[in-house]
Amino acid sequence: AHTIGLARCTNFRNRTYHEKNINGFFAKERQERCPRIVGHGDNNLAPLDVQTPTVFDNNYYKKLLGYKGLLHSDQQLFNGGPTDSIVHTYAENPDAFYADFIAAMIKMGDNKPLT
Repeated sequence: AHTIGLARCTNFRNRTYHEKNINGFFAKERQERCPRIVGHGDNNLAPLDVQTPTVFDNNYYKKLLGYKGLLHSDQQLFNGGPTDSIVHTYAENPDAFYADFIAAMIKMGDNKPLT
């Protein structure tokens, strides 16, 4: 879950300038810190969740509903596909998000790595 963290300009430049499934105002704000020209501002950072960048919460999913996913892969979770309903659920029900996140972390922790 990209509810906390930052991304480099090189990871979201193409999305903010070329993709159609992005909120125009959101894209313009990101473009201010990430110039179109490759090599300019490449290391500039933007938060994955603008509203609550240091809080583990479900705001990330709320932003996807408004087409404000910073990374292409983020917005693909809500783009007319089979995961749209999950994004809606997590955006509207933080307890569902927390419960599923905890279950996923436990499941990953139970995996036995190959040695």
